[in-house]
Amino acid sequence: MKLNAAMLISLLAISPLCADEPIDIGSRRELLIDDYLIESMSDSLRLQLHKPVRRNVALVTDAPWEGNACAYSSLFKDGDRYRMYFTANHYVNHEGRVEEPHGRHLCYAESVDGIHFTKPKLGLVEFDGSKQNNIVLGPDTIPGVRIDPGHTTILKDTNPDCPPDARYKAIVRSPVKGERGLFALKSPDGFRFSRLGNKLIITDGYFDSENLAFWDSVRGEYRAYFRDFHDGSPGRGGIRGIKTATSPDFITWSKAEWLEYPGAPHEHLYTNQIAPYSRAPHIFIGFPKRYIDRGWVDSTGKLPGLEERKARAKASPRYGSVVTDALMMTSRDGLTFKRWGEAIIRPGPSRTNSWVYGDNIISWGILPTKSDLPQSPDELSIYAIEGYWTGKSQNFRRYSIRVDGFVSAQSPLSGSEFVTKPIVFKGSQLEINYSTSAAGSIHVEIQDAEGKPIPGHTLADCHEIFGDEIQRTVAWKNGESVKQVEGTPVRLRFVLKDADLFSFRFH
Repeated sequence: MKLNAAMLISLLAISPLCADEPIDIGSRRELLIDDYLIESMSDSLRLQLHKPVRRNVALVTDAPWEGNACAYSSLFKDGDRYRMYFTANHYVNHEGRVEEPHGRHLCYAESVDGIHFTKPKLGLVEFDGSKQNNIVLGPDTIPGVRIDPGHTTILKDTNPDCPPDARYKAIVRSPVKGERGLFALKSPDGFRFSRLGNKLIITDGYFDSENLAFWDSVRGEYRAYFRDFHDGSPGRGGIRGIKTATSPDFITWSKAEWLEYPGAPHEHLYTNQIAPYSRAPHIFIGFPKRYIDRGWVDSTGKLPGLEERKARAKASPRYGSVVTDALMMTSRDGLTFKRWGEAIIRPGPSRTNSWVYGDNIISWGILPTKSDLPQSPDELSIYAIEGYWTGKSQNFRRYSIRVDGFVSAQSPLSGSEFVTKPIVFKGSQLEINYSTSAAGSIHVEIQDAEGKPIPGHTLADCHEIFGDEIQRTVAWKNGESVKQVEGTPVRLRFVLKDADLFSFRFH
């Protein structure tokens, strides 16, 4: 791929050439999801992972062609509606076997608010003699190729050069024995799909998960993430992991590389759910499902649904003993990720629809939604499955979280601070996303590259900030303008007391 000047400048800003060179952040929003911009910080300051709030059931997969094993889904806002594509399957335990009585499909739902979803009758794919259903893809709906609709992801291609007939794309696994890999499909409307190219696009993987791809606007390329096994194969000690590859055209892909997680344990990761964060697209956020199998220990027998758990275990012991939760990880280059060890979604205290192998798979996609609190700013919603393989259907549960609110620089009331590395910015005002207690506060000082406070923008000059806002412009005694130091290397010193700082940007 050839990089134009704008792309090259953007990449250099994300990965400076040397430690002493200031980081050019321009006017982009920076999230406090890692210590990339932090040079020094108080011992009492920490980067705190925040958990989303459990909300309503957004969708129940209770149609005859759907079922209790609808594992993977992709969501995105498309104009004035929210689209949701989910794989549909049903598992039945029968005499020590797992049966799939109606096969696999890809289904569609939509919403006007991202909170409640409905299932339109599309009239596309026949099921049990009728097309009055919400099925988009079946195993034989693409002429000339057999697909596995149970491992399918739909995306809206945001590449400005994408042809109209390929604006929507699908990544779908081949079910043909001896032909392991991923197909690419295209569609002008997100409903009627055809082949994109004449061969498998990626073959270096195992792919028994949600495999996905998207346009990376910062780097000007497509990026894919998919499943494989480290150090072996399924049943032979292999560790479930994630690979990535890039492409200029969605058809020809680079050699796959394993993701790296410095400092994180070697754990089974079942999905990846990686995408650029819309408000800061130079940052990737992923929500992998963690897979833990302790075997049949004492606590296994005390988890909810023991009889159903025993029935599943007759097909394979792990079907009864494995438990799963959801993690969060972030990256600035798409290859090396900071992975948080604490779950972002726990199985929870409920004695139904919980603690089951397959639960807590987060859907691919973060949606903006309205808050139910009066005069509150919009939130972000993510969706996760519950009740996997336990009844006749499963739920997609919505979870909400503050905009930019996955991680914060958090301080106790006793106070703490951090100072950034030298940065160069573009803009005339500094905006922060923050929250304090009634007694808490934030002050900001602008320093030169050597750490000397700049007159008029010292800590003593900064008006005390308290409250809870997604966007607040920092003000000093002489006003809000920082135009005088635009384009020159500076450091930011943030002093916090019982406060969280989620993000900042110049504009």
